[in-house]
Amino acid sequence: MKFAAVIEYSRDKEKVDAARPAHRAYLTSLIDKNQLFASGPFEDGFGALIIYEADTPEAVEALMKADPFHAAGVFIRWTVRPWKMVFSNPRLMSSAG
Repeated sequence: MKFAAVIEYSRDKEKVDAARPAHRAYLTSLIDKNQLFASGPFEDGFGALIIYEADTPEAVEALMKADPFHAAGVFIRWTVRPWKMVFSNPRLMSSAG
C-alpha cells in the first residue's frame, strides 16, 4: 500500500544542505528495497512529498525516523495518509534531481 507523507523541513538551509547527501543515499536504498515510490522537495522550500510503499502507517513512521533528515532535525512535522494512484502521465515523469 502506498502512503503519502507531506513533510515540513527546518528553515535552516545549512542543516538541510549538510544532511542532503545522506538523505538521498537513504532514499536510494529504499528504492532498491521497493519501499519508495516517489519523492521530491517542494519548490518553495517548505519541505517535501515522499510516497512510501509499506503495509501500515507505523511502518512509514519507522522509515521516516530512520531517515538521516530526521536524525539531523530537518523533518519538523509531517502528515502521513494512505494514497492510491488512479492516473499517471508517463510523458510528464522526470527523474530530474
